[in-house]
Amino acid sequence: MARVPAAVRKVMNVSHRVRRVPRALPRPRSRRAPASAGLVPQPRPWVRALGLVAVVLAGAWLGLLIVGNVRVPVGPMNTTMTLRPSLTGGTKINISPLGALQLDSHVAPVRLDVNVDQLDPARAQALVDHPERLSGLQDEVTRDVGRGTLDLAVRSCVAVVSGATALGLAVYRRPRRALGAGGLALALLAASGGTAYATWRPDSVLEPKFSGLLSSAPSLVGDARSIVTEFDAYQKELARLVTNVTKLYDATSTLPAYQPDPTTIRVLHVSDIHLNPASWKIIASLVEQYKVDVIVDSGDTMDHGTAAENGFLDPIEDLGAPYVWVRGNHDSMVTQRYLEGLKNVHVLDDGRAKTINGLRFAGIGDPQFTPDRSRQPGAESSQELAGARLASALRDQRAAGEPVDIAVAHEPSAARQVDGEVPLVLAGHLHHEEMEVMRYGTRLRVEGSTGGSGLRAVEDEDPDPIEASVLYLDRDTRRLQAWDAIELGGLGLTTAEVSRHLAEENQPGAGTPSATPSTTSPTGSP
Repeated sequence: MARVPAAVRKVMNVSHRVRRVPRALPRPRSRRAPASAGLVPQPRPWVRALGLVAVVLAGAWLGLLIVGNVRVPVGPMNTTMTLRPSLTGGTKINISPLGALQLDSHVAPVRLDVNVDQLDPARAQALVDHPERLSGLQDEVTRDVGRGTLDLAVRSCVAVVSGATALGLAVYRRPRRALGAGGLALALLAASGGTAYATWRPDSVLEPKFSGLLSSAPSLVGDARSIVTEFDAYQKELARLVTNVTKLYDATSTLPAYQPDPTTIRVLHVSDIHLNPASWKIIASLVEQYKVDVIVDSGDTMDHGTAAENGFLDPIEDLGAPYVWVRGNHDSMVTQRYLEGLKNVHVLDDGRAKTINGLRFAGIGDPQFTPDRSRQPGAESSQELAGARLASALRDQRAAGEPVDIAVAHEPSAARQVDGEVPLVLAGHLHHEEMEVMRYGTRLRVEGSTGGSGLRAVEDEDPDPIEASVLYLDRDTRRLQAWDAIELGGLGLTTAEVSRHLAEENQPGAGTPSATPSTTSPTGSP
């Protein structure tokens, strides 16, 4: 075999290595720049998820705004039902121009709005001509509301899915992402509906909150006794509201006379008027609108208690109802003696009791006189001592066979001393309303300022509201059934908020209330 020269072998080895080099070299990288080197980095997954949720919510909201409502005839009225995004849920019935009723019907991120558009003249006239049809109005309203709710649910689903899908397509330009947005919107709507169903409170119609013209409130909200006795009748109560609205929209366009339930006694509780002359007109209006039987003023009617202020009290004689009064820390004995000389005024002090329009009252004046708003040493002890004196008088009244139904004191610290001695005690002083059932069963009602904190209210940019309440008591048992908390804008505007509240023992499913608060007194005899 011929030998290959060394020089040739060397050339061959070099050529062989050159041919094998490309196999060892890595593949050339793409000329495209890496993602990290770009100007716009890829968003993180959670950012993309938040973006999708934002698109879904915005699209669903737009869909509801555009097509998410139905026009439904409910009884004799034409209404529009709409679902709206909300943080608290609930139901709002707009009755233009009279006001609105709000119901805490459910807790969900959607609210049901029912707008009363107009009264159908033909259907309304048919009810006027044939009053016997009112007996079937409740069933008719129930069917109409059920049909409208079903139509609204279907339309809302279409609106939500269409809105989210359309906006998703506009944002992402990808059909798959757009369909995903529509599916997520449908899932959120279903979850909202499930939450509303799980938290549904059919008895919410028993405690409506009215906002609107004060003169419309009694007719729309109705009387407490009829509400208290119909716990399981949500549909009936809804029909009752519809019937009341029908009456308000009748051909005469005038408000009907409010017909209170004859089994209730209505007590108007006012307090802390503080020399505000607007209060008398408001109180007179409430007495007329609610057919009030007794007015109770828990003190601080004056600001300085001087004789020069006494003329301010003269309108009390013409308010249209007996006026029960106790002295506050801004009222002097000069004030008290002047009120004792006015007709239709009943001054309570030192635990003395008086029976007025079927209710027995007892009260005590404030032991402090501080028109300069100062706090004197031992003020709290003096209040507790005054409350103890009132409690002793209440025990004496009960022992004599004439138990007191309502006790009155100005400061809550004095009122708390009668816990267990009386079913209900009224107070003021705090300039905001409170209600609680104390340890031994006595209910304490603290009223806000019916004078909006008086003339000093103009010192603030936002004056304090004017507050009062109408208490409904059973005429037989003389126990509190319900109360309407009334709040007007500062200095007395023409609109009001009226919130209906039921006593706990009158809530649906509650047992029969006891006849007395407690047989065990929290304090001994002073």
